[in-house]
Amino acid sequence: MQIYLPIAETSVNAFTLLGVGGGVGVLSGMFGVGGGFLITPLLFFIGVPPAVAVATGVNQVVASSISGVLAHLKRKTVDLRMGTVLLIGGLVGSIIGIWFFNLMQRLGQLDLIVQLSYVLFLGIIGALMLQESLRALRRSKNPNAPRRKLHTHNWVHNLPWKMKFRASGLYISVVPPLLVGVGVGILAAIMGVGGGFILVPAMIYLLGMPTKVVIGTSLFQVTFVAAFTTMMHAVTNHSVDVMLAVFLILGGVIGAQVGTRIGLRLKAEQLRILLALLVLAVCGKIALDLLLTPSELYSITIPGRF
Repeated sequence: MQIYLPIAETSVNAFTLLGVGGGVGVLSGMFGVGGGFLITPLLFFIGVPPAVAVATGVNQVVASSISGVLAHLKRKTVDLRMGTVLLIGGLVGSIIGIWFFNLMQRLGQLDLIVQLSYVLFLGIIGALMLQESLRALRRSKNPNAPRRKLHTHNWVHNLPWKMKFRASGLYISVVPPLLVGVGVGILAAIMGVGGGFILVPAMIYLLGMPTKVVIGTSLFQVTFVAAFTTMMHAVTNHSVDVMLAVFLILGGVIGAQVGTRIGLRLKAEQLRILLALLVLAVCGKIALDLLLTPSELYSITIPGRF
């Protein structure tokens, strides 16, 4: 069943959109990520212009994150105080990212910047995650091997303006969470991602948060930052396709509940390896598209349209 997307100005199969939304929703529930790092490139691949894919993809991130965070709130695995600090930084970063997004769009370099951002960030994060996941898997098979403590005191713990985060068992400066939030907000605006693929590792390895509260807290921050970002895109450049968003959200809400149940049955090492491989696969596909000669070397667009 083909449907026409008025803002994207293209026709797409409705079941394809439901499948994309549902699949990404499953990932959200399993890994604690919004899924934007995957859904935005998938929209590229089915013919949605990057500007519309970025702005509209964030809508699905909101829906799947809400569904996921509600499940974690029931289990009391959300650090609301830490999530609020991350959220403040995320809102500031989102404003900065929207400004840069609009600037690149006016200069005609938006498509290239978005795709290069995906290749750079997904390549780095995916490689680091895979390396750490394989190391953790080897440790699990050899219980006698020396283990590196996740929660160690370093320069982060010597910064001023400390605050107690009881749910995480931490007493650290609010500066690192704020900076992490700013970075995630910028990525959300430019790449159409929730930022969970950076936020989750940062919360574990930089802030020293226990794994049991990381996913729920990540989804809490991602929900509000993604909602703010998509609202800003809609107001500033009118690139949110409501029809596209509805189909992605329907699939995403259902998928997130399924993903949460799957995640509880898999080992942490298995989850991290799977996520790392997915990140690297998406990175490779985008890089390949940038390197290969396109079938149409030239295109004509009306100024102000996507």
